[in-house]
Amino acid sequence: MLEKMNVAVVGPIPRDRITTHHGETVEKYGCALYTAAVLSTLAPIGSTITPISHVRYVDLEKIRSLLSGFPHMDVSRVTAEADQGDVINLTYVDQNKRIEKQTGFMNPVLPEDLQGLMHCDAFVFVPITDFEVPLETLRYIKTNSGGVIVFDAHGPTSGCSQHGDRFHKFWVDRDRWLPYIDLLKMNLEEASCSWFSGEYEPGRLEAVGELTMDELPKFARHCLDGGVKALYVTLDQHGCVVYFKDNNGRMQEHLVKRVPVEHVVDTTGCGDSFAGGLAFGYLKTSDYVQACQYGNAAGAQRCSSNELAVYRNLEETERQIAETYGK
Repeated sequence: MLEKMNVAVVGPIPRDRITTHHGETVEKYGCALYTAAVLSTLAPIGSTITPISHVRYVDLEKIRSLLSGFPHMDVSRVTAEADQGDVINLTYVDQNKRIEKQTGFMNPVLPEDLQGLMHCDAFVFVPITDFEVPLETLRYIKTNSGGVIVFDAHGPTSGCSQHGDRFHKFWVDRDRWLPYIDLLKMNLEEASCSWFSGEYEPGRLEAVGELTMDELPKFARHCLDGGVKALYVTLDQHGCVVYFKDNNGRMQEHLVKRVPVEHVVDTTGCGDSFAGGLAFGYLKTSDYVQACQYGNAAGAQRCSSNELAVYRNLEETERQIAETYGK
């Protein structure tokens, strides 16, 4: 039984202006806010969830107030000394595909921002652009802590042009990062940006989902051989595929079906929510597949509403998991 947990959530809390696939316009804060909210809602009494983010002065108290509405939350490391924070416009063309423009930029989270937190059981990184979390920050944790590092590949596979246009890019220095990541999470498009040969074909970056399910095991084996303990690739309506090595060093592949959602309202933050559920699930069960079930549940809860307080408590979430996957 998990008595309590200490988890650090690292990433931006952007001010998002979202136009949904239904044509509705919503303004709200996101990213690490979702991850922290999931963990806070699931965590047992005595836990501490510490979001670490840099924001603008104008947003600081609003963000701290939102976070403080959740239990177990330490908001002291959401700071605005540099008066820099992410600002992003998201326009959904369909339920999952969107056009993104970024007009504000968070200054990076560095090792000094994490000092005093090396006792944490887990560190959940949810960067959305490549500059927000440098490799040195992960190295610092691996050197000084035994906490599990959960990392979302959305950051290193996303860039921003001088006109604010966000774009997908190859994670060219991927192999330098792998030894410092325990649970690596990405979607199929990000996996395509993380698996490449010496020379790529023109137009490859425009080809969504070019990495096929047949190629995924090769990519997964590379990640696991590089030091990652488990790789999670989310597949939208098809759920998530999980790769890890068993006690004999053989790679295992498990397809974990999605948690059904009757009506999808807004998919913004589903990946960030998945990361929070994944971290909680792994700390509770020490099982890579069961951890994915918690991640799927958190992502499903997120897309069912525009409200931040959409997440279910542990009892309700485990009932949802049991209904989907059986006991």
